[in-house]
Amino acid sequence: MAIVNSLIKKFDKDDFALIENNSDVECIKVSKEKFLEIIVYLREDKEMYFDYLTCISGVDNQEDGTFGVVYRLYSIPFDRHLDIIVEVNKTEKNELTEAISSISKYYRSANWMEREVYDMYGIPFEGHPDLRRILMPSDWIGYPLRKDYSTSEKYHGITIDFESEA
Repeated sequence: MAIVNSLIKKFDKDDFALIENNSDVECIKVSKEKFLEIIVYLREDKEMYFDYLTCISGVDNQEDGTFGVVYRLYSIPFDRHLDIIVEVNKTEKNELTEAISSISKYYRSANWMEREVYDMYGIPFEGHPDLRRILMPSDWIGYPLRKDYSTSEKYHGITIDFESEA
């Protein structure tokens, strides 16, 4: 709760919310508008000092019409983790109408992680220095980890056989 208490002193209560879970790791949901400001605070504040970005994961929340991005931060000197969730809305056709701010300027490891989330979910990161596919071919159609994704039968005229064993 020390992390949340520190955020309450610095930010408005509407900017974030504590997510209850069965984990030892605190988890907060942050508004898209205040996300970058909160990330910078968590990194730069000497009492928080989350100096290491462990992971970025995408989530297709099909039920509530959003895509989520989960960030796992770690403070090496204080030996504590924090999960941050940011959500963006999508249309009925699963198209995104907004982007999430890139944190690659503050965490160098975010560069590739944001590209992976973009490649698998199509979630754009505003201000990313090189946002392009990293796992799939550049001309691949669709985003493979979206719940509405359907696999292609062919790629460049070659039949994709998902049944055969390697």
